[in-house]
Amino acid sequence: MVTDLRVGVIGVGVMGADHAERLVNRIAGARLVAVSDPDTARADRLAAQFDGVRSIAGAVALVADAAVDAVLIASPGLVHEEQVLACIEHGKHVLCEKPLTMDAESSLRVVEAEARAGRPLIQVGFMRRFDPEYAQLKQLLDSGSLGRTLLLHNVHRNKSVPESFRSEMIVRDSLVHEVDVCRWLFGEEITEITVLAPAPTGLVAEGVLDPQLAIFRMAGGGLATTEVFVNSRVGYEVRCEAVAEQGNATIGLGESVFVRSGGRYGGTIPDDFRLRFSRAYDLEVQAWVGASSRGEVVGPTSWDGYAASAVCEAGLEALATGRPVTVSLVDRSAALSGVARR
Repeated sequence: MVTDLRVGVIGVGVMGADHAERLVNRIAGARLVAVSDPDTARADRLAAQFDGVRSIAGAVALVADAAVDAVLIASPGLVHEEQVLACIEHGKHVLCEKPLTMDAESSLRVVEAEARAGRPLIQVGFMRRFDPEYAQLKQLLDSGSLGRTLLLHNVHRNKSVPESFRSEMIVRDSLVHEVDVCRWLFGEEITEITVLAPAPTGLVAEGVLDPQLAIFRMAGGGLATTEVFVNSRVGYEVRCEAVAEQGNATIGLGESVFVRSGGRYGGTIPDDFRLRFSRAYDLEVQAWVGASSRGEVVGPTSWDGYAASAVCEAGLEALATGRPVTVSLVDRSAALSGVARR
């Protein structure tokens, strides 16, 4: 008899609440059974919206609860290590929103703990891999029909972010998506990162470097550029152009109807990442539920989370110095055996 995967959600802010609603209304084979948040009143209010959902005080308590089969973590990155390690300890599949952790060392501890546990349990929430446009671009590049991929050009713009969103967060919380995208599309690691900042927009707090321009050097010799501008005041724009030996391809030019009328033309730009990537989130969570029910992991792994953390850590140094910084990764086979050489 097939039973639904009983899911608990840790962290019920904007992203966690969105995932909770998704699990209840749009995901097959799953049942939301519990939520947890340091703001217990917020968790209680969310739980009360759905039948049969409990609010559990304490993230680790939710992980340990016998009525929870798998855990979706949407809490701040500072607490991810403890929560993911608890999932490993209790043998529960986990979808952890990016970043896996806040630095390479703690991400590596997670990779090693999962390896010692003897089976994969972690999927990291780099949802762009599930976006239909990105998936189509990946398939095109892997087919070889355009020849070898030479360059990637990325644009990542938010309409606005809270004033508390500082320069370092632009690297760690925004650029991290393009880190994973470039590793995935090229199929290789990033070996060097440069992060440059022009004179910042006048619409941010003193000391915030926004926009930023990152340059990745890939292991195979390719290059990738990414503009991140989190206070563009226009909308949420995410684009990627791949330049190959025999052609180029661009995604993210707009999903709405492009209208020409009355001497004008154009479409709409979404205000919010949840609108731009709503389908990607649905496909991501559905894939995670299906894989977890089978005892498998699909999509970005703990190694992908570690590699992204290492690149962003080097990116913070590059932002501070204005110089290229080499990305240092441990031996992958050693890490996946449970003991990496640092």
